[in-house]
Amino acid sequence: MRKIPEGLRNEMAADPYMAVCALTGRKDEKIDWHHNLIFAGRQVNERWAILPLARSIHDRMSDPGIREKCDWIMLNRATDEELRPYCKAVDLIARRAALNKKYGVYHA
Repeated sequence: MRKIPEGLRNEMAADPYMAVCALTGRKDEKIDWHHNLIFAGRQVNERWAILPLARSIHDRMSDPGIREKCDWIMLNRATDEELRPYCKAVDLIARRAALNKKYGVYHA
């Protein structure tokens, strides 16, 4: 697990969005901050790539449905400019468009 830099951690701790599960909207259980994007073998420390997930959801990240919805949320939190540097092996902008056709546009 890659450590979140102190400055970013402080920003995220002050953001109310990061205290509620991005998938369920629940805040009645422990919230884990999940690095959702792996690039070049490393977890990406970008605010938009780290999702707040209830522990019960975070523990089930191997479920393809949960993984896909986390990708959908993450990709909608980023701008095209933020995604472009990470579009080497996978076109993340096209993936976002495909997921938005399936789920709609995510609004935090």
